[in-house]
Amino acid sequence: MFGRNAPTALGRCDEDEDGVIPETNPRRLTPEMLSAPKGTTFVHAAVGRGHTLLVGSTGDVWSAGANPLGQCGQPVAAQVPSFTLIRHWPGETKPKIVKAAAGVSFSIMLSEEGKLYAVGSGEHGQLGNGRTGEHIATGNKTMFDVHSEPILIKSIQDKVITDISCGHQHTIALDKDGFVYVWGYNGYCRLGLGNQQDVLAPKLVPQFAGPNEMTRAALISAGPSNSAVVDRQKMYWMAGKWKNTGEGSSGSPYSSFRYMQDIMGCKVYYICSGGVTHWALAPDDDGTIMTIAWGQGAANSELGLGVDEPKSATKPQRHQPLIAVDLFQIAAGQNTSYFLASPNEKLSDLPRHPETVEAPEVCVVCNEDKGDDDPPLECEKCDFPYHLGCLKPPLSAVPDGEWFCPTCSLPPGAAKSGARGGKRTREEIVEEDDDEEDEDEGKGRKKKGADASKAKAPKRKR
Repeated sequence: MFGRNAPTALGRCDEDEDGVIPETNPRRLTPEMLSAPKGTTFVHAAVGRGHTLLVGSTGDVWSAGANPLGQCGQPVAAQVPSFTLIRHWPGETKPKIVKAAAGVSFSIMLSEEGKLYAVGSGEHGQLGNGRTGEHIATGNKTMFDVHSEPILIKSIQDKVITDISCGHQHTIALDKDGFVYVWGYNGYCRLGLGNQQDVLAPKLVPQFAGPNEMTRAALISAGPSNSAVVDRQKMYWMAGKWKNTGEGSSGSPYSSFRYMQDIMGCKVYYICSGGVTHWALAPDDDGTIMTIAWGQGAANSELGLGVDEPKSATKPQRHQPLIAVDLFQIAAGQNTSYFLASPNEKLSDLPRHPETVEAPEVCVVCNEDKGDDDPPLECEKCDFPYHLGCLKPPLSAVPDGEWFCPTCSLPPGAAKSGARGGKRTREEIVEEDDDEEDEDEGKGRKKKGADASKAKAPKRKR
């Protein structure tokens, strides 16, 4: 974990004076450090403006950060200084939470059964419970309901919700049948219902509720003042304010969901919205992954279009620096964008940050220094060293092209738990069953091209 730690959104009280945990020295956090049972892993995380939720494989949720309106699911306080387990749930049985989403002053959590739970402020109907609780308090102040313990969103408890996404003050949800539900603050028509009236309980979006299943939704995403949907034909639809001028701006928002004509020919299978940015992934003509990006007012280079390129883009465009990079997930924040990608040639050509990482000086399997006669091979991703003979199966010679260690070669989401529970060590990953050797031989070795003579040589530690 790294970034701005005010107000303790990263769960640390002893942050630096400037309230930042640098990316060059990120904080490492495991469920066991939060007293979770051994073997528990984090399966999802959600970040609001000033608070964070972590979801464990056991279905537990921990929260930290700003909590003046109970958005952490903890007793109301200015902040929750360290990650704390959410303990109080409605009903006799605690739900197993599998995903969370966070806005500015509220949070929504999705259970394995497809039910939704909400905490925080109900000022604009964000909690989906049908009321704001507006009342006059001491000092003639207008106040609204605050729920610091999770409440069940009852109006859709008979639906099986499969995905959720939160903007600053609104939520969009998707059920197993492809129906879309929206609620919360509706400024700039961000809910796509044709008006700007706040919605206090989940409301079905008629546009994706027709009898033709292909026109129903497959993907959803919420930005600060917009909502996006990809239907089962893989067409991208947008509602609300998503740029600063022209149609789609504050003066002329999309009052209902409209498909984005610039990418209507793309078969979109992943979407994400950030502070002012919008992202989509689709297959390219050559079989690679095409990254599509746009966003007006991206003054902090969060689109990453290149040094000599404009910082903003009012229309969707192919992201040139990411051509042929195999992205599979994007995290778009208020002023930054982060990407997860599978190792390949193009990814290795991009600048690396930080340029160096801390790594052991000797082979991580045998923990021995065998001198210059047998210098270890360094992984291109993590820089951890391995002797050729310590690998399973052992390598007889330095491979052509780039080389990735057994740990970094695991596909996204692959199990990394050891026999005794918890995360497997690198030694355990190297010592795979011999039955898998034929299948795995050569796995993790990435060539820079078909011509091995032009390939980048793997790194040897000297």
